[in-house]
Amino acid sequence: MNTIPSQDIKRRGISAVDEALKKGPVHVIKNNSPRYVVLSEESYQALLDAQQDAYVTRLKASLEDMKAGRVKRFSSPEDLLAELAKPE
Repeated sequence: MNTIPSQDIKRRGISAVDEALKKGPVHVIKNNSPRYVVLSEESYQALLDAQQDAYVTRLKASLEDMKAGRVKRFSSPEDLLAELAKPE
């Protein structure tokens, strides 16, 4: 991934980020470690769309599990935890 020190942004302003974004997403380095990621608006929207698609896919799979009877109900959180703690 493309990196830029935060000091470059302080010295050169947003033009430093604009230049780095031409090569893709940018890690902003502060105190010798990655602190921020800067994305183009297009990349950010694509990320949000992918997140939404994944959510819908998981939701559809959960509904199919319910319809197929692959879902158990528990009377309390403790009962659920006890079931999860059982060896397989």
